[in-house]
Amino acid sequence: MDLSQYIRNIPDFPIKGILFRDITTLLKHKDAFKEAIDQLFLIASRYTVDKVAAIESRGYIFASIIAYKLNVGFIPIRKPGKLPADTIKKSYSLEYGVNELEIHKDAIARGEKVLLIDDLLATGGTAAASAELIETLGGTVEAILFMIELEGLEGKKLLGKYNVHSLITYR
Repeated sequence: MDLSQYIRNIPDFPIKGILFRDITTLLKHKDAFKEAIDQLFLIASRYTVDKVAAIESRGYIFASIIAYKLNVGFIPIRKPGKLPADTIKKSYSLEYGVNELEIHKDAIARGEKVLLIDDLLATGGTAAASAELIETLGGTVEAILFMIELEGLEGKKLLGKYNVHSLITYR
């Protein structure tokens, strides 16, 4: 199944000049959603991991299911002020600004292997910051999975030291 046919393009969102790739049209289509999960799981099952981490918020949709299917824990990586216990924080640049991410200090034990999942790879800043948070806690990022990769923004270059997989690529 060609999953790209289920992605809606929204020009000038969230700001003028950005072409937003909307996954909600894929999510609402039961066969496309199932196929996306099956494809992600096929890739994820190549790796032996202790946890699956995901980046707020659309990454949670896929990562929680993958964690369940792998029978491992799930770790949310969130924007500042959303996690209730002690956290560490990392700033990063994205396609249209700067932001920060946080993870609980006790989310990952030293030596644990982690699979990181998000919906979209653009510049790579969000994923790189998330990977750095995981590594700061002593974890190892085994691979990073994305639904969509915007190849022209060269985010994969920033993530060059990781195993990166994307289901849909836009040039």
